[in-house]
Amino acid sequence: MSIADRLKIVQGRMARAAERAGRRAEEVTLVAVSKTRTVAEVEEALRAGARVLGENRVQEAEEKHGVVSLPSLWHLVGHLQTNKAKKAVEIFDLIHSVDSLHLAQEIDRRAGRMGKVADVLVQVNTSGEGSKSGVGPDEALDLIGAVSGLRSVRVQGLMTIGALGAEGDRARPFFVALREVRDRVAAAQIPGVSMGHLSMGMTGDFEAAIEEGATLVRVGTAIFGERP
Repeated sequence: MSIADRLKIVQGRMARAAERAGRRAEEVTLVAVSKTRTVAEVEEALRAGARVLGENRVQEAEEKHGVVSLPSLWHLVGHLQTNKAKKAVEIFDLIHSVDSLHLAQEIDRRAGRMGKVADVLVQVNTSGEGSKSGVGPDEALDLIGAVSGLRSVRVQGLMTIGALGAEGDRARPFFVALREVRDRVAAAQIPGVSMGHLSMGMTGDFEAAIEEGATLVRVGTAIFGERP
């Protein structure tokens, strides 16, 4: 099956999940996670209708970004080290994985030097797993309040990753938890902070994520096939 065929199937599943939740399909953006994929595969997905690419590593994204010729937006969906912040600000339209004030400050410093405002999501560890990055649900509001004081960083919402091995409905509690954090932050009405995005859901659970309010779903294998 071609990448175009898989992409069409994913888009159909997304639309049906949105319909089940009483939402419009246009409310959910597909982030085609292209880590380890070749430039040819990435461009095939873009020609088939993908618009947003998700990369896990800054260095890999940098190599592709310079040669992918088709119009696209680039999102960083993996963990960001502070020493990669400068390049991340240069490449990415949205950084999904801000998990500390220190990282936000480094992004702010780099973006300020470039005369840019970096759009970011705050990563929340809703599963409590030690292997995952992100602040705890009870810490998110304080972190966002601190980040809101930075001049060159703009919080646009939240991101989470479900528990390891929890797919489909088993991942739903982690998405509900993120939505609840979103609601608490939104109620605080922090100046300059938007809660417009919930980035949650991957190949194994994106339909449940959409039903629970995802605006960004990060799908790789279902589009590009299994990795070699």
